[in-house]
Amino acid sequence: MWIRTETLDDHAAIRELLGAAFADAPGAGRVEQRIVDALREDDQLTLSLVADIDGRIAGCAVFSPVAIEGAQAWYGLGPVAVDPRDQGHGVGTALIRAGLAELADQGAAGCVVLGEPAYYARFGFLNDGELHYADAPPQYFQSLAFNDAATAKGAVRYHRSFSDA
Repeated sequence: MWIRTETLDDHAAIRELLGAAFADAPGAGRVEQRIVDALREDDQLTLSLVADIDGRIAGCAVFSPVAIEGAQAWYGLGPVAVDPRDQGHGVGTALIRAGLAELADQGAAGCVVLGEPAYYARFGFLNDGELHYADAPPQYFQSLAFNDAATAKGAVRYHRSFSDA
């Protein structure tokens, strides 16, 4: 498995992957496809990594800027998708670890995610009660500061595609 930055040639495979990975979710993957397409169109796709297995896109992890009053250089993780046949084999974990490391290396202050607390805790995400997102249940909205000085408090706003979806 090779973790790399997406290329233009990967876009169709990523759309197909999002459809397959979220087939059982509301919208059957179309919501996630619209989010990624809109982030690309608005040049708000900070980092999009793919897991390439023998030339096949087995997973992707997307990072985009978020707005938090009084804080800068924070990003949101999502969507993350793994081909159903590759789930449970560490593909998602490898993508997320690589993406978080790259953001930290680029000087990001931190990252937020809306997702399963037990899964994202393994990467250091936690809900400290300081950040919140729309009507999301607090325990599912988590953050990870990349350094001790990267404190942030208040409402988090994602790109418009997350609320339009």
